[in-house]
Amino acid sequence: MKTYKIALIPGDGIGRDMTAAAWSVLQKAAGASGFTLDAAEFPWSCAFYKETGAMMPADGIETLRRFDAILLGAVGWPAEVPDSVSLHGLLLPIRKNFVQYANIRPHRLLPGVQGPLRAAAFDILCIRENTEGEYSGAGGRIHQGTLDEVAVETSIFTRRGVERILRFAFEQARTRRGKLASVTKSNAQKHSMVFWDEITRQLALDYPDVEVTSYHIDAMAARMVMAPETLDVVVASNLFGDILTDLGAAIQGGLGFAASANINPERNAPSMFEPVHGSAPDIAHLGIANPIATVWSGAMMLKHLGEQDAADAVMAAIETTTASGVGTVPGKDRTDAITAALLAAI
Repeated sequence: MKTYKIALIPGDGIGRDMTAAAWSVLQKAAGASGFTLDAAEFPWSCAFYKETGAMMPADGIETLRRFDAILLGAVGWPAEVPDSVSLHGLLLPIRKNFVQYANIRPHRLLPGVQGPLRAAAFDILCIRENTEGEYSGAGGRIHQGTLDEVAVETSIFTRRGVERILRFAFEQARTRRGKLASVTKSNAQKHSMVFWDEITRQLALDYPDVEVTSYHIDAMAARMVMAPETLDVVVASNLFGDILTDLGAAIQGGLGFAASANINPERNAPSMFEPVHGSAPDIAHLGIANPIATVWSGAMMLKHLGEQDAADAVMAAIETTTASGVGTVPGKDRTDAITAALLAAI
């Protein structure tokens, strides 16, 4: 029987309950499909930082390297640890060290979920560049605390980085409806975003079967609200992709349904799967958070591992659950009730 080694990082706040719920569903799907998931849990979190002064140990990356995949709950406790510390101490190092340059976030309305738009149906796959761009971390501050203080944040766009994420997006469009929307702000950012647009046009010649359209970020934000059904695959830089996918989460009914995957397409390092929502300190330990985003992320993990039947079973369970009215309204159903419904559907 095939066994996959999974690193579990529950993180902070609701991340712990969400990971536990998702793991029970994934375990049941694995058993039904004839393979096993072997977990090792790591306590790396803001609580870990308060105890040790680091978000993860010095050998954390090498520890994770031996796993087939990583399932992350949610990390952050801003009242005690700044987000800039928690993000740069755990999530970003994992993404960058394992070259998880493709961040995939699906946006569609689940059965029974009422979104804020009049659109009855849409199916958008957002592809976000995940390792460079605006989140490269290049820059600094001088004369801090004085009237002469200067802060510089430099975006880094490499031809290799831009080309590989665009090719990944083109390939995804080929497997779907053959439409790609590339998002920049090249009318204002005349170097990096013009560069991105140029590479988009060059690569489009290699994909004559894909209809590609370039949008400015503001126009794309409007289109996602006014006509989401016209979109198929959307590709954007790190910052723009981050913003657009929170908008995508909103139009699909909220962060409780927003899943994501941080993919190493070359598969020479583990990929990481996580819900888009944060640790939600205001509702942590109340038992009312929705685990569907984490479960959906787990389904994406199973698909990445090659277990398509199990991934389909998990997605079918999610749809059966929401179609029954369970887990469709924030705060209406308790976490354990939603989890029980998912397990029953499996």
